[in-house]
Amino acid sequence: GKRTELLRDMLPGLSWIGALLNMSNGSQPPQWTEIQKTARSNSMETQLFDVRSAADLVSALDDAGKHKAGAIIVGIDTLTQSNQRLISELAAKHRVPAIYPSREFVDSGGLISFGVNYPDLYRRAATFVDKIFKGARPSDLPVEQPTKFELVANLKSAKAIGLAVPPMLLARADEVIE
Repeated sequence: GKRTELLRDMLPGLSWIGALLNMSNGSQPPQWTEIQKTARSNSMETQLFDVRSAADLVSALDDAGKHKAGAIIVGIDTLTQSNQRLISELAAKHRVPAIYPSREFVDSGGLISFGVNYPDLYRRAATFVDKIFKGARPSDLPVEQPTKFELVANLKSAKAIGLAVPPMLLARADEVIE
């Protein structure tokens, strides 16, 4: 939902969002539901691109480019994570603004990402390991949700597709790559 809102903030007048999700992954259908809900409340149309292979990624982004997609939300999945560069290159080739689930996509040329801060998660996981080594029973430890998220924008990628990132969005970013 937050990624949908960030795209709306970056692209005033956005009316159509595509979602690149691997629906065979059980974590993806809830993401799709949230994207649809947030898009609907912002008067935007949605289209699902169910991707299950690298070839699906190519055809989905080709379709998005042919249909002049307003923007694409990329879901987090082993398929998308292992094809970060391909996805960001195809989005740039078709001049489709895309928001990604982790900063690694932006590091490999993607436009913008919003997601959990993985180094923070790893540090928090280490505290759990420490507690277990000190005798705590894993079943007694609470389940925690991520608390630290990061917004990263790539101005070189924005310029390459002819997009000006609004100053208000840049001010909210944790990091801006120039």
